[in-house]
Amino acid sequence: MLAVVLVGGLAACSDDPNSISGQAKDGDNKGYVAGDGQIETLNASHRKKPVRLTGTTLAGKPWSLADAKGKVIVLNVWGSWCAPCQQELPHLQDAWASYESAKKPVQFVGVLQRDSTVSAQATLSKFKVTYPSLQDDGGKSLLGLQGKVVTTPTTLVIDQEGRIAARVSGQTTATTVRNLVDDVLGEKS
Repeated sequence: MLAVVLVGGLAACSDDPNSISGQAKDGDNKGYVAGDGQIETLNASHRKKPVRLTGTTLAGKPWSLADAKGKVIVLNVWGSWCAPCQQELPHLQDAWASYESAKKPVQFVGVLQRDSTVSAQATLSKFKVTYPSLQDDGGKSLLGLQGKVVTTPTTLVIDQEGRIAARVSGQTTATTVRNLVDDVLGEKS
């Protein structure tokens, strides 16, 4: 146990500028911990119980993950104040549009964090994003995501049963999202 603590402690003191300590030492006052794009995938046999997520979209409509059962869901935790979030929005929109036009059982939804509805709507309009985003709920929505969201942005791929199948911690691309979603779509039930 002590070795694990020491290893974890040493990792936190890394000289890697993308590590949490490296970002803190940078002093750029960005106000958040950015991910490094690390991808985690979970085989179906290693996935936890289904996650629960409900909220209100920026358009004022109720939304629930339970209502999307049977679809692969791409949840993107983001904020308009986050530069990597803005950089990935066109990629997410591109992936979403390809699934929507192909009529695949896939739904994208943004989960707004530490942001106002007005700022988020302006950012989504700027990048022509057409999938819904949920209003900021003070972080309550993150509680149901099994500790998988520790950086901004984070993208989760949820399987047809509502379980977390993959996570990208940090900025992602359309190709990465498509690969992760296609893997989940291709799983045998």
